[in-house]
Amino acid sequence: MDGAAHNGGRLRSELVRISAEYEGRPGDIARGRELARRFLARVRAVRGLPVSDRATDLVQLVVSELLTNACKYAPGPASVDLELAEDRVEVTVWDSDPALPVAEKADPGRIGRHGLEIVMAVCQSFEVRREPVGKRMRAAVRLADDIDGTAPAARPESGTAVVRPA
Repeated sequence: MDGAAHNGGRLRSELVRISAEYEGRPGDIARGRELARRFLARVRAVRGLPVSDRATDLVQLVVSELLTNACKYAPGPASVDLELAEDRVEVTVWDSDPALPVAEKADPGRIGRHGLEIVMAVCQSFEVRREPVGKRMRAAVRLADDIDGTAPAARPESGTAVVRPA
């Protein structure tokens, strides 16, 4: 035995994390969504955790929205990190643009520019931090729906910086 704790044949000490870099090429957003699907399949297989269909859809949506903004507005590469953190997935997108995103006020007549609104509405928490180069956006999505099958309410965790409309 190698010293790692075992549970039903699964290594408990194994971290579940995946990362990818993108250059803003056609197809990067689809590749980001595929990365999320593969990651969640790994969470199920390695950790045996339940991942609701809703969580799978939401993680793909969050990756898609944040990576779209990075590819559209940042002059350079972007990266996506997905990591299991207790009962949630943390989606982190880094890009080279130091400008922090600001959610606009709700406007059903506006065409486009709803991505940050959507991310903030579906995530458990959302934060943005400037880096020495660019910024890092982190959103957390719960893996499972509440016991009654309903979607959990978005509830920012304490200490989380949430970007609000200007």
